[in-house]
Amino acid sequence: MSTPVNLAAALALDETKVTPGLLGFIVFAALGVATWFLVKSMNKQFKRVDFVEEPEAPKE
Repeated sequence: MSTPVNLAAALALDETKVTPGLLGFIVFAALGVATWFLVKSMNKQFKRVDFVEEPEAPKE
């Protein structure tokens, strides 16, 4: 049978120094850019809305 291996000990990682690194930055930047494009598109769609509020019917 195989014995369980502690991955952190096998790779000699210091848990206090682990950071997201380049991949974390790229994902965060991609989310920011996607959000910017979504907000820009939403504003363009809101400008196209032609809403005319109809007057309320008089109460009887």
